[in-house]
Amino acid sequence: MKTYGKMKISELKENKTTRRATRDFDSEGRRIYEFFEYEIPYDTTYEKNRRDRLCSKIIDMIPFTLLFVFILHKPLIVAVILSIPCVIVLGSITEHFFGYTLGKKIFKIKVIDDYGNYPNILKSFARNLLCLANLFFFWINYEQPENESSNKSMRMDFHMHFNNEICKTYIVKEIKMEEIRKLLHTQL
Repeated sequence: MKTYGKMKISELKENKTTRRATRDFDSEGRRIYEFFEYEIPYDTTYEKNRRDRLCSKIIDMIPFTLLFVFILHKPLIVAVILSIPCVIVLGSITEHFFGYTLGKKIFKIKVIDDYGNYPNILKSFARNLLCLANLFFFWINYEQPENESSNKSMRMDFHMHFNNEICKTYIVKEIKMEEIRKLLHTQL
């Protein structure tokens, strides 16, 4: 396993510059701006992260569900339930060796640890097991309507990053891997 330095992804910073208008104007009447530079934590996420991760889990479950339904002749609901531990175990193994599962490969995303490496099997198993906790958070902000004539509706908040926060892993696009590894190496 190649280590990309002792720097961690959680320690990476990005420099950002912003400008803020002052109350002053130049001789031609244009507003004068002040520029501020600051550091923010490096962001490994991308815009459709949640959707891609949810769809990749579903894709990972499809082969096992089909196996249980058509070969072992189990009812669909039983097949779906039985496919969950299969996905957890196989996902842990493939994430350790390749950084992805079948679903993640389709969406071109990888799992890496805080040092930019693929997670070890135990860490990968823990994060895959904690995916079940993500489903709990799916309903955490459920609001029950006061009565039938109420305009209040159900509100859900899906916290897909709970397992990654606990295990100190990151889901990144494959094309960002080289950039992250360079940053880990150069910011030593």
